[in-house]
Amino acid sequence: MDKSFTDTFLPLTSISDGQGNQVASDVFAFCVQIVNICLIGDPNQLSKGWVLVDAGMPGSSEAIRRAAEERYGPNTPPQAIILTHGHFDHVGAIEDLLKMWDVPVYAHELELPYLTGISNYPPGDSRVDGGLVSELSPLFPNHGINLGTRVHKLPHDGSVPGLPDWRWVHTPGHTPGHISLFRIKDKVLVAGDAFVTVKQESLYKVITQEQEISGPPKYFTTDWNAAKESVRKLEALHPSAAVTGHGTPMSGSELEQSLSMLAEQFDGIAVPEHGRFVHS
Repeated sequence: MDKSFTDTFLPLTSISDGQGNQVASDVFAFCVQIVNICLIGDPNQLSKGWVLVDAGMPGSSEAIRRAAEERYGPNTPPQAIILTHGHFDHVGAIEDLLKMWDVPVYAHELELPYLTGISNYPPGDSRVDGGLVSELSPLFPNHGINLGTRVHKLPHDGSVPGLPDWRWVHTPGHTPGHISLFRIKDKVLVAGDAFVTVKQESLYKVITQEQEISGPPKYFTTDWNAAKESVRKLEALHPSAAVTGHGTPMSGSELEQSLSMLAEQFDGIAVPEHGRFVHS
């Protein structure tokens, strides 16, 4: 990993680092430094197993293992790991976790090139407005990883391996194969970075976790038209609660009003004025 990134960014943590939020009886969001992972599965019904969504920052495997053991007990690996997308802060611990857990990994087929060593993401775009994190973003790792035969494409029928009540929703824009997860019966949404609940471009707000609805992190988003349609698609589901990749979970009328505002005013709220992928 690039030493300049390690020196400038990895030591940073948010005030939520190491904290968890119970979103439903079987949905637990856990903050690792500046990003959220999600543990889905009822600890009182271990026979049904559990699933990990996303794999956090580089170097976070032990924190993730401890969180899993506190919730499900020792020697209880997940049935699967689902990746919303392959950016470094969502797959940072995946290779170390797979050394501990012999489990399959699933992602959208359009994301597989970045997870099998074929493609790299574009580097972070410091030209987007927003703050110091945007300015630092060219230092962030943008290379793909190679999970080989451990990673599989999600089923085309929208089902989620290990989570029979959930469906995956293709929500591109931030990356080509970005997905979100949705459960119809209680309308719980795991949104990844399709939208977030913190202004991720601002270092101050990342550290303080000041909650506000925002579009996908600007410095890594490559298709703003697709990102807008993805937010509108998720808003149309009328989620009751949302776990996002960054920021604290949001629910109820606050989520309904905030997500509606984002969908209606996406260009003004989410799209930067300048950037490599901004087209006038």
